Amino acid sequence: MVTLIRILPLCLLLLAQPALAQQSAPGSAQPPGPRQLGIFRDWTAATYQENGQKICYAFTRASKTEPNRQGVVLTVTHRPGGRDAVAITAGYAYPRNAEVTVAIGQTNLPFYTGGNSAFARDGAAVVAAMRGGNRATVCGPAAGGRGTANDQFSLAGFSAAHDAISRECPARR
Repeated sequence: MVTLIRILPLCLLLLAQPALAQQSAPGSAQPPGPRQLGIFRDWTAATYQENGQKICYAFTRASKTEPNRQGVVLTVTHRPGGRDAVAITAGYAYPRNAEVTVAIGQTNLPFYTGGNSAFARDGAAVVAAMRGGNRATVCGPAAGGRGTANDQFSLAGFSAAHDAISRECPARR
């Protein structure tokens, strides 16, 4: 029910966009919303405009969370000022100065936290591991610092999604 409440306003906005576009004055620019580049197995690639700059990102939702919660997402983003920014949205606020580890195969990668997100210390290393892996397992402190949270993400389709955002937002030379 909570998911439906969150999704319903977005669906209504998407349905209203054609009508709003018709009501716009000719020549007026409306900021475009996210545009999907494709779905690649368990990953989705998309792009949007932020402050006149194109941002490309690929994301997947957790296939398993312990403790069980909603809104756990793994995202890789390309911005004009940086590539391969890897972030995890935990679905709760991490304790201050918490450490999170992402295991892909035999590789353990450190992340730092801020609010409800964890960020890769070395995005390029995480992306390289993800391209060669099957699953990413995230381990960090649970909400309130009591216990441990473990989340799993499928990497099926990651390479294709990453290729799609890399084509759409190529590296600057």
